[in-house]
Amino acid sequence: MRAQTREFLAEHRRARVVPIAHHLVDVIVEENRGYRDLPVVTRADLLRSCLANVARLLELLAEAADTGRLRDGGDPAYDAARETGQRRAEQGFPLDDVLRSFRMGGRLIWADLVAQAPAVLDSADVLDIGTALWEVVDRTSAEVATSYHRHERAAVDADAQQRAELWEGLLTGRAREPAFAHLAARVLDLPVSGDYLVVSGTELELLRAERSTGAAASRWVRRTDGVVGLVALRESDPAPVLRALAHEAEASGCVLGVSTVVAGLSRVDDGVGQAQLALRARDGRPGLATFDEQLPEALLLSSPVVTRRLVAVWLSPVLELGGSESGVLIDTLAAWVASGGSVTATATAVPCHRNTVMNRLRRVEGLLALPLLDRAPPVELALALRAVRLGPQP
Repeated sequence: MRAQTREFLAEHRRARVVPIAHHLVDVIVEENRGYRDLPVVTRADLLRSCLANVARLLELLAEAADTGRLRDGGDPAYDAARETGQRRAEQGFPLDDVLRSFRMGGRLIWADLVAQAPAVLDSADVLDIGTALWEVVDRTSAEVATSYHRHERAAVDADAQQRAELWEGLLTGRAREPAFAHLAARVLDLPVSGDYLVVSGTELELLRAERSTGAAASRWVRRTDGVVGLVALRESDPAPVLRALAHEAEASGCVLGVSTVVAGLSRVDDGVGQAQLALRARDGRPGLATFDEQLPEALLLSSPVVTRRLVAVWLSPVLELGGSESGVLIDTLAAWVASGGSVTATATAVPCHRNTVMNRLRRVEGLLALPLLDRAPPVELALALRAVRLGPQP
């Protein structure tokens, strides 16, 4: 590059940064609707950005036109562009409008150079400067976009982290603190008060889960052991929501446990415990299990020490037989308890002859050393049979 051209570019940079920046602000406000329609970038903010970026663009232009090379991305020379990208991302301003403003800046700089240069530059110099200018604008715009997206990703990650912490707090009882409950309600877009159902399930598509509750507002989160949903009831009667959830469980082949109605976010942790007990009581069988329908099983699951003792006292001699005999006796006992002690109804349910039922019950009496046939089925036996169906307790 000729010395005369270098001097022109240096003098142009010293004299024209401020006029170009002010003109650029006027053009952006006039032609780029985003800056008018979204009043998040003040004129003063926009002017600061234009001053910094025009100065950097002219500096990089002079260097590129002289050496034929651009600085690599990440160089401190692009700090104004990166700061603009980050700030506009923080303000929620559309990236397309930001990049459009940089293209406008490139056009204004070029027009100003052409207006100032005719007496100084020859056609070859003008061509070299024009080529270098648009390379600088492209590289600078790329730095703006990279910084914008980096901040956007960081913001998304921070939001996801906050949501995860809020969900964990809700499900473990922190919403009993009013300040936490109001924060969780605002971020998750849920009412602080009002009636809720808590749902705990196995594999379930979250979008389908949200749609399944119909008109009721719901929010769902995936956890390592399945999904949990909070359903804010709009009516006092939860039956419509329960029917919708039952239909979804049947359609998707999943298992859902549902709590009783709990009052507000402050009681969500109570609902979580109920829903998980109902889910466990379902024992993997697809369908909907409400807490109220699974109260005996919930009682057993809540007290594993008592549950193990019930099985040991009432059924261990039968279970120790092993093989088919143990299974036949357990099935007969379950049918007998379910029928309220009716041998005839048990024979129909098993099915077998009435005398066979009597013989099996006498066999169990001998093993347990307890009378059965002369009284109603003991509640302890009924609970022990339910415990066996639930499987080994931890």
